[in-house]
Amino acid sequence: MSSSWRLFLTYAGASLVPVLLLGLVLTFALSHEARDRGIGVARVQAALVARTAIEPLVGSLEAPLTAEDAGELQRLSASAISSGAVVRLRLRDTAGRVIFSDDGSGTGADVGDEVLDAVRGTVVAHLTRLNSDRNDVGPAGPEVVEVYQPIIRDGPVLGVLEIYLPYDPIAREVSRGLHTVYLALTAGLAALWMILAVISGSTMRWIAHQAGHDALTGLPNRTVFQRHAAAAVEAARRDGRTTAVVLADVDRFKEVNDTLGHRTGDALLRELGGRLAAAVRSGDTVARLGGDEFGLVLPDIGPDAIGPLLDRLRAALEAEAMVGTLPLSPEASFGYALAPADGTDVDTLLRRADMAMYLAKGTRSGTARYDRRRDHYDAAQLALVAELRRAIENDELVLHYQPKAELRTGKICSVEALVRWRHPKRGLVAPDAFLPVAEQTGLIDPLTRWVLATALAQVVAWGEPCGALSVAVNVSARNLARADFADTVLAALADTGVPAARLVVEITETALMTDPAIAADVLNRLAEAGIRVSIDDFGQGQTSLGYLSTLPLHELKIDKSFVDDLPDNIAHAAIVRSMIDLGHNLGLQVVAEGVETVEVADLLKAAGCDIAQGYLVARPMPAGDLPPWLSERPAGQAVQR
Repeated sequence: MSSSWRLFLTYAGASLVPVLLLGLVLTFALSHEARDRGIGVARVQAALVARTAIEPLVGSLEAPLTAEDAGELQRLSASAISSGAVVRLRLRDTAGRVIFSDDGSGTGADVGDEVLDAVRGTVVAHLTRLNSDRNDVGPAGPEVVEVYQPIIRDGPVLGVLEIYLPYDPIAREVSRGLHTVYLALTAGLAALWMILAVISGSTMRWIAHQAGHDALTGLPNRTVFQRHAAAAVEAARRDGRTTAVVLADVDRFKEVNDTLGHRTGDALLRELGGRLAAAVRSGDTVARLGGDEFGLVLPDIGPDAIGPLLDRLRAALEAEAMVGTLPLSPEASFGYALAPADGTDVDTLLRRADMAMYLAKGTRSGTARYDRRRDHYDAAQLALVAELRRAIENDELVLHYQPKAELRTGKICSVEALVRWRHPKRGLVAPDAFLPVAEQTGLIDPLTRWVLATALAQVVAWGEPCGALSVAVNVSARNLARADFADTVLAALADTGVPAARLVVEITETALMTDPAIAADVLNRLAEAGIRVSIDDFGQGQTSLGYLSTLPLHELKIDKSFVDDLPDNIAHAAIVRSMIDLGHNLGLQVVAEGVETVEVADLLKAAGCDIAQGYLVARPMPAGDLPPWLSERPAGQAVQR
């Protein structure tokens, strides 16, 4: 049975309860109404007997009655009782005393309140059983209507007629009229229940749909996505197949909202959601998870098939979209993780797909699969992040400095500040153990501020022994994406009094491409202040040369991977020479990283490289070791031979 039918039957059954309760209440009310109507009929009959039979018959009800009146009353009551119209008949005087009783009962009994009310002119009638009163004798009889009817002639009350009428004939007469009412009531309640059941079922199906779907796009929401993903992952585990969990994010969507307004942004999301839903396979799930993020569950898909499918989905998303009268060209980044290879539960797969999606954004590749080598989010690393936050506050970090030497003259021209962590239990922790996680969290901002402040303060502390050495500080993509980062750097310079020309900011190609517009603005402000800008690890990214030419760069650092095997790798040698020529043609100094042998240093010098950095020059050293190292180093020595 489908879930919709189960939902309908559940709420149909639930709606039956109030209908039955309503039926019971109405039945109870009608039965009471029938009883009241029966009592009303008895009152009318009692009044008729009093007016037509009793009042004309007796002259006075003051005891004792004349023998003639008593005989006539006895004859009348016997006839009525024998016909079944009356069960018992008594007459009372204005004091409430019984002056006539057809069976001789009731004489000498106490006067009840009903009698006194009737003496005062009020008709009293109620349903009871014969002989149920304590003043009566004999076994209890059938149900009767006991009526106390005032006998009135020309104004004053002359006495009271106490008459007991059989209830059963009255009840049958009333019930015949109610039978039709009960049938109509039953039919009406049944129709009401059917209407309520249909309305309830439809309403709850609508509510269930709304609860599981996004109001803007009509796509399934995160709750349904999680449920479908869990089912697909379990099926993949059980059947030995592969399921992909995919996250798709619209690039620069915030610009659409900020520039064109949220209404345009919403219209774009509706359009993109519809495109995704139309482009996936039958059986796939497309959901909106929030903001500009969509989630996809692709069951039973091979690792070789997902690439072409995601390329098709990207092409569908990135086709020009007409939003109102505006043509928009959206772009999207896809990240995915495969079950069971990349994870066996939905939360893990989502987290890893999210990492892959941000990798796709950072590298501008459009699509990326989860890469375990880039995953720095394990429990130990997260604990390390919590400790790192305390380390920054408790001054457990330390900077080591690696000198850079001019290849032509051998002069030490600069040092690069490299952060280390003096962990109270683990000892000296290398940056590779904590910087990647800090980069992906908010900790990179306070960490960079600490490095800036400490490095600049150290420049002041070195004083004359270190001459005019500049200090280079690495800046992350997250730092560079902050529009106020230039203010942070300039404030650090102002606090220490270090000239801007003695600070070098090193950035990677990837950092440049995270948000090119903000990066360019930040770098222009730094360069205008006199700070030198170096592009680090050149050759590892995908930066456009045209874009590089527009940036205020001063230095280009060739990545270590091209330098290590320079004597033996003809291709790398050609690439290094091209990089050196490119840097010089752009007016930049060229630095080679990872220089560890004399042979490599000679080749770089022959190619025109300006500066060398690596173990051949010196290993990173504590700040206190730099002045004596400089003073002991022979003048003009470019490298340690």
